[in-house]
Amino acid sequence: MAFEGLSEKLNETFRRLRGKGRLTESDVKAGLREVRLALLEADVSYKVVKDFIAKVTERCVGSDVLESLTPAQQIVKIVNQELTELMGGSNARIATAPKGSTVVMMVGLQGAGKTTNCAKLAGFMRRQYGKRPLLVACDVYRPAAITQLQVVGRQLDIPVFEMGQGDPVKIAQEALKFAAAPGHDLVFLDTAGRLHIDEQLMDELKNIKANIHPNEILLVVDAMTGQDAVNAATAFDEALGIDGVLLTKLDGDARGGAALSIRAATGKPIKFVGTGEKLDMIEPFHPERMASRILGMGDMLTFIEKAEQQYDEKQAKKLEEKLRKNRLNLSDYLDQLEQLQKMGDLSQIASMLPGNLGKGFDASQIDEKQMLHNKAIIQSMTVKERENPQILNASRKRRIAAGCGLEVVDVNRLLKSFEAMQQLTKAMTKGKMRGMGALMGGMGGGFGGGSMRSFGRKKRLK
Repeated sequence: MAFEGLSEKLNETFRRLRGKGRLTESDVKAGLREVRLALLEADVSYKVVKDFIAKVTERCVGSDVLESLTPAQQIVKIVNQELTELMGGSNARIATAPKGSTVVMMVGLQGAGKTTNCAKLAGFMRRQYGKRPLLVACDVYRPAAITQLQVVGRQLDIPVFEMGQGDPVKIAQEALKFAAAPGHDLVFLDTAGRLHIDEQLMDELKNIKANIHPNEILLVVDAMTGQDAVNAATAFDEALGIDGVLLTKLDGDARGGAALSIRAATGKPIKFVGTGEKLDMIEPFHPERMASRILGMGDMLTFIEKAEQQYDEKQAKKLEEKLRKNRLNLSDYLDQLEQLQKMGDLSQIASMLPGNLGKGFDASQIDEKQMLHNKAIIQSMTVKERENPQILNASRKRRIAAGCGLEVVDVNRLLKSFEAMQQLTKAMTKGKMRGMGALMGGMGGGFGGGSMRSFGRKKRLK
């Protein structure tokens, strides 16, 4: 999970400050020294850390903080504000053309995930804003680059324009002509990368920029390369003049130094982040939300947005009514499993929940294979069996197990979890349960429902 190490260290520092009650100036400075070390360990550049701590210290040692009733909370608030400002203040969007097609030029080094994330971003813009994107294969050097773009384009049902191993400028020009007729209002140019920054690469990119005049130049950098990502961003900006950054593999970077350093080093915002390998795992970068995640405050807005993408109003009303009457069946159980899976990586979901809610959710206990097995079991049942699981005798269980290629013990495990979930929902309707994650606890363990932790727990399957 991104920023995992930094988040733990910062929260430990703030816990110690809260434990002191009233704070002295020396207490504050000692705490900020810990913050400084935590940022450096997170691979944030020394200059950025130095400037950040100077700003925070100046605000934290004032009388309005030290003499407040809750000085530790005031310090957390200041650190939150300064972290937000460090990462850009607010979400920055793609610049759009006043008329005609908006052209986004994707640049970056090889290995950063430029081609895949070019397609990811196109898919996001279509889902979120109803755009009609076109992918353009301008990488004519890397073996199979065109094929790779065509494959991801096909998976997302987004058309790809290519002219083989030709002149990238000519390809881009012809693509813009092509885009006009079918009404493609958003054109993504997937340009060539190199293993390192060189004059040939930059000259080619400058040539495309001079002839095409893109509305947006997005640099794709790999978050896991740390300060190398910051150096690459600085070099591309100086040579080409980028408009923003798409930071990939943020889910695999437990330190997060690149995300905290890029804006300060280049003055250019991070506009999008890649959060996983799946083609829908990309999201706008919101500095204020990311700062909240780092400080353990959660990110409920992103959580709600993800939930709403999978939200079916009619289905939700039916589920609400069933919950009220405690009439959940295995078909409902299956629906909720599918909704949960569609929301993405469970550890990322947990990081969006504030305080103990997120900490209580142990994603390591959840085996996605086990969840798939449980889906297969339910899908092997008849409609009558799903609605009335109490009729499942030994022979029916053997038939279901054989139908999905599993064993009777797996069927029994699922039924036991479902029974526990029914008890949980019964308690919820009587007001005995608290927390928004209680129901989800029954589907993954540790999400507010202690009795439900057997579902999805990693167990050896035959």
